Amino acid sequence: MSEYSESVQFIDLKAQQKLIRQKLDAAVAGVLDHGQYIMGPEVKSFESDLKEFTGAKYALTCANGTDALSLVLMAWGIGPGDAVFVPSFTYVASAEAPAQLGATPFFVDVCEHSFNIDPISLKQAIADCRKTGLKPRVVVVVDLFGQPADIDSISDIARSEGIKILVDGAQSFGGTSKGRRVGSMGDATTTSFFPAKPLGCYGDGGAIFSSNDEDAEIINSLRLHGKGSQKYDNV
Repeated sequence: MSEYSESVQFIDLKAQQKLIRQKLDAAVAGVLDHGQYIMGPEVKSFESDLKEFTGAKYALTCANGTDALSLVLMAWGIGPGDAVFVPSFTYVASAEAPAQLGATPFFVDVCEHSFNIDPISLKQAIADCRKTGLKPRVVVVVDLFGQPADIDSISDIARSEGIKILVDGAQSFGGTSKGRRVGSMGDATTTSFFPAKPLGCYGDGGAIFSSNDEDAEIINSLRLHGKGSQKYDNV
């Protein structure tokens, strides 16, 4: 190894900023000029770009990736007595989101080659869960290290067991599986814009992708404190 060798940082935001600094400054100045700081035109434009990129019918942004998971579970009515299956190798938010709603996280082993949730273990976990009296409702499929999980096998199991699939694509956004982009798989997909993610921001943020009209309508309301058709019409 040369004495002049340098290590490569996992994420170097300063180097990244140098490449796009003029665009960043112009974008920030534009927001300051028009003054629409909450749900402004940039948000709508970004959501439109996300829809086009992923192929999902709806893209709804929110504060962070954890809120994205929680909003989907809330829209699906997840609560006490429900079981939400999560991989045993994951970030705490995967289990935190259902637990905050009173549901029970039910851990599932992962594949040794990918560290993504193992379909065979999922099938067994669902059977074990039913013996406890909990109601299997959702499997949170966490994509790790840029790799989409085996969504086809998981979908077969989910359909046969009557449970929904929530894909956590925070680490796989931009990836594809058999011609499908992350964001277009499962019953809903979430992502995070935490700075270290594949699509990171200078701060934090999250998004939800869905092609279900009813789910999107409920999630859109929930992310705005249950707003109805009017600003102060809370439902």
